[in-house]
Amino acid sequence: MKNEAKLKLEHVHLRFGGVHALTDVSVDVREGEILSIIGPNGAGKTCVLNCINGFYRPQTGDIYFEGRNITRLPSHKIAKLGMARTFQNIELFAGLSVQDNLMAGRHFYMTGGLAGAFLGGVYFGKSHHEEVDQRRVIEEIIDFLEIEAIRKQVVATLPYGLRKRVELGRALALQPKVLLMDEPMAGMNLEEKEDMARFVLDIYEERVKTIMLIEHDMGVVMDISDRVVVLDFGRKIAEGTPDEIKANPNVIKAYLGAGKK
Repeated sequence: MKNEAKLKLEHVHLRFGGVHALTDVSVDVREGEILSIIGPNGAGKTCVLNCINGFYRPQTGDIYFEGRNITRLPSHKIAKLGMARTFQNIELFAGLSVQDNLMAGRHFYMTGGLAGAFLGGVYFGKSHHEEVDQRRVIEEIIDFLEIEAIRKQVVATLPYGLRKRVELGRALALQPKVLLMDEPMAGMNLEEKEDMARFVLDIYEERVKTIMLIEHDMGVVMDISDRVVVLDFGRKIAEGTPDEIKANPNVIKAYLGAGKK
């Protein structure tokens, strides 16, 4: 239900020395919605995601996932609970193929571990059976993201837009309950943005019913979001539907820029 909070931040404060990155930020991400976070550069948007998935630990405040306090959990345990992430700067294994990068997203499902698969265990025993099962999942994701033609290619040889899509596929390989996306359309041309927006909506409809999105393209944000949260200098200044955000004078002043000379 959209009224139930799947993910909750309560009065989160994050600082680095004398710099306050986040100040008293509270956000509910509800089951069954796309929630977008917008704001100027340096507003603290990525810091929110880094706190959620355990890269940063706030000095005060709490973060809950499905009612469980995850504020002090390490990132790998948060991921195992069902949280997947894409990054503003692509974080892939550049020397591996597309298939192998997606397989890395299945490591929680491999009792034999990735080492067993990559060091020869794929050809016999338990690792072989796990490899076959996980490959089926990966191939379905490859078809879903329309990257069949590049499945064997080394990631470092791919154009930027396709690498972004591969990173999204790796996040989906975790089969998450919540998907965190940090500027998935940054640096893309118009056609690539349209493709990515379509994939986000398809993911929401078919795979992950709760998505938290950071994006600078206001057209995309207003078109696909159920609700929008606005940050400015680490503080939440507005929250509401896209129509409410577009009409909010604080948002207009801080970010959208309407009426500025």
